[in-house]
Amino acid sequence: MISDKQPANSIKKIFGYIFPFILTILFLFLAFRKIDVAKSLELIIEIKIGWLVIFILIFFISHIIRALRWRIMLTSVKRDASLLNLFGAVMVGYGVNCIVPRLGEIYRALFAGKWENISRTSMFGSIIIERVIDIIALGFAVLISVAIYSGNLYLEFKWLKVTVITGFFFMALLVLFIFLVVKLKDKFTSGIIKIITKLSSSFAEKISYIFTMLIEGFACLRGWKNYTMVFIYTAAIMLIYGYTSYLGMYLLNMHESQEVTYKMAWIVMTISAFGIVIPTPGGTGSYHFITISALVTLYGFNEELSAAFALLTHFISYVIFILTAISMIYIINLRRKKMNLPAENFFSVMKLNRE
Repeated sequence: MISDKQPANSIKKIFGYIFPFILTILFLFLAFRKIDVAKSLELIIEIKIGWLVIFILIFFISHIIRALRWRIMLTSVKRDASLLNLFGAVMVGYGVNCIVPRLGEIYRALFAGKWENISRTSMFGSIIIERVIDIIALGFAVLISVAIYSGNLYLEFKWLKVTVITGFFFMALLVLFIFLVVKLKDKFTSGIIKIITKLSSSFAEKISYIFTMLIEGFACLRGWKNYTMVFIYTAAIMLIYGYTSYLGMYLLNMHESQEVTYKMAWIVMTISAFGIVIPTPGGTGSYHFITISALVTLYGFNEELSAAFALLTHFISYVIFILTAISMIYIINLRRKKMNLPAENFFSVMKLNRE
């Protein structure tokens, strides 16, 4: 007999895949409905190649630093993790996210786990902890933007204050939960598992695995030296993100229409980051809508120039992520072949390593 849950689960999965694309279409419509895209494309054609090269270099540096931070987080699991492998996994993750939102985090953990011979549980756990750090960092970055903006940023974007407060509230609960899971794993974790098991044994197994990931992920990050380095790398990542936004403005000669400052770029970066958080493929649509709104509303740039900025910066990142993801898999597999190690692809990484 076929369970009634099977069709329902199938519909849920299909909707889960389709929904991000529905969001993308909606946001693209909202972003460009009043904009002459042809004029925006004309502005993009006139970009300075020199600024483009610098933009791409700085863009890569930000993700190399992200790989360095990840290596620090994995020190207790593997002290000599390859920066090339971790950087490759980071770029694979972003490349996949450009096509299917959030799937990239899974493939990032799977590729890194295979390349570094680290348990996928530890890799998933470290990525969860990393994402918590990123969201908290974004929250503080927004607070800095609120403090340095000449007007009232909360009045300009009505949703911002609620989003920040809600975000910090849930992050505080999540951090507290992780603390309880890690520090009181014998009592807290086992108690929850026992309660859930009475309701559903299969669901209890899933929750138990999540707890294991959190414990192993947090266990990777040990010692005040590592905490300090993670903080420094996180700050560097955010500062460089702001600088890429700053360079993006020079790419399009936005400084010729009015003065462009790093403070301005920082604020635009923190606001537009919410467009990346929304689960659309690579932030497509959501990033454009929020970025255009920020440039027009906060600094009075015309809509076509603002749209050109959103289109150009998003397109560059999109192309870099996908091409670099493909290139890194090829390069690392060549390296592994010379070391008599098996090549890995999107199918092979799904297989569990034999103990």
